[in-house]
Amino acid sequence: MTQASAPARAIPVQMSHRQILEALSGLLLGMFVAILSGTVVSNALPRIITELDGTQSAYTWVVTSTLLATTATTPLWGKLADLTSKKLLVQAALAIFVLGSVLAGLAQSTGQLIACRVVQGVGAGGLTALAQVIMATMIAPRERGRYSGYLGAVMAVGTIGGPLIGGVIVDTAWLGWRWCFYVGVPFAVVALIVLQKTLDLPVVKRTVKIDWWGATLITAAVSLLLIWVSLAGNRFDWLSWQTAVMVAGALLLGAAAVRIETRADEPLIPPQLFRNRTITLSVVASVAVGVGMFGASVFLSQYFQISRGASPTRSGLMTLPMILGLLVAATVVGRIITSTGHWKRYLVAGSALLTVGFALLGTLRADTPYWQVSVFMALIGIGLGMTMQNLVLAVQNTVGAHELGTASSVVAFFRSLGGAVGVSALGALLGHNVTRYLTDGLATLGVPASAGGGGGTLPDVHTLPAPIRAVVESAYGHGAGDVFLAAAPFGLIALIAVLFIKEVPLLRHTGGPLTEERKGPLSTPSVVAGHLVDTGTGKPFADRPAAPHDGGHDLESTRDRSPARALPR
Repeated sequence: MTQASAPARAIPVQMSHRQILEALSGLLLGMFVAILSGTVVSNALPRIITELDGTQSAYTWVVTSTLLATTATTPLWGKLADLTSKKLLVQAALAIFVLGSVLAGLAQSTGQLIACRVVQGVGAGGLTALAQVIMATMIAPRERGRYSGYLGAVMAVGTIGGPLIGGVIVDTAWLGWRWCFYVGVPFAVVALIVLQKTLDLPVVKRTVKIDWWGATLITAAVSLLLIWVSLAGNRFDWLSWQTAVMVAGALLLGAAAVRIETRADEPLIPPQLFRNRTITLSVVASVAVGVGMFGASVFLSQYFQISRGASPTRSGLMTLPMILGLLVAATVVGRIITSTGHWKRYLVAGSALLTVGFALLGTLRADTPYWQVSVFMALIGIGLGMTMQNLVLAVQNTVGAHELGTASSVVAFFRSLGGAVGVSALGALLGHNVTRYLTDGLATLGVPASAGGGGGTLPDVHTLPAPIRAVVESAYGHGAGDVFLAAAPFGLIALIAVLFIKEVPLLRHTGGPLTEERKGPLSTPSVVAGHLVDTGTGKPFADRPAAPHDGGHDLESTRDRSPARALPR
């Protein structure tokens, strides 16, 4: 098929490795800030909640509130990325994140802290969605595995550094836990400056129509579901009228959101995306991966500090096997995928490792040898490194350029949703089981359960008498094992989902799957420096600016000002 017989589609010119790294530098730094803030806080949470006289429910909601805000706003950021300047959006996300961090550091109660963490979550939602979208804009799917590995490495470094930095801050008397929120601010400011200098993305002019009703209903449905999960079994029974009201309300709000989304001009989560089997199955797997990713990081710190009596600094060091596993897997697998173009085998292997890792952590007790815990954590880290970024990669490989932002954010949305619901549900399970184990254990000593803090408050084990401390450590160790065992079926769900994903070899261009009209000769238009360029000759078709939808393609170009080159076929 020739150019004359079919509408040509714009194929962006390939950028050099150096140009891509230059454009991504500020973005990766922004992602580092978001990851660092989460891991710093997760390791400091036992101390923070104790000093603010919080409960196990508050402990869970400090994490869940951020995940909820991230979940609710990720589709909104993704839709905005398809409609307006990506550079401006990522800078706005960083600014919101900095504001939330400063306010969280000033919080005087767990309620204030939770509210400030919501603001942080809004910014984190933008960074999470936009990082994937901007990478997809500039990099062909075949090469994207390599740079997804870099993104995974940055996430791993932030995850490694966070607990260590947070532990040192909390253990340093003249700093205190509030600096866990302030420490990321300088990095965020530097990221803003670097983004301004290195990320050059021309604005695609489009009329912005945001589905605010859909966003509101989705947020309300998810919020009500999380409130039910966190309160059931604690404030009221799982089988009660409160449960019936909350579940029915969440279902009604969800149904209303679906109805709105099917009729909206610019839906946040376009229902037609789910006609794509790869997207649907990737969403299912992402929910399961989210449960594992967030659940492991939140409850491992609590296990090490309460059940094993570790300091915050030592607790951070003890999670290194999981983080190193994630770092190595994300980097190595990303490079292998780039060289081979095949990705499904790594999703299958990663999901299997997640399932096995959580099942083995289900045997966790207070006296489990640390070398065994290290092996179990490493399996989970490797599994996450193989699956987390590559699920997004699989989805991006099947959609057109105009849907990259929305499709990427849908995967991130459901991963965050899985994390939020998972942390709430697993936190409720932990509180319930710890209360039961404490009651039984302390009864043998002839003391009330309140002597060990109960399942509602977090005890400082270092201040407890030796017999009571032993019971508390045993209760939290057994409870943590129950939590991880409950997470194992989610890994199995992810495994089943990815087994049914059809592998499509990664493309060497960024315009979505090749259709018949795109399989013509190399002489097709490409946007270079704002002009249409023949990719076969490198010469301009006409000396005129490229329209945003010229050729049906709306990818933003970057700082590449070099002559166009023919793309490999």
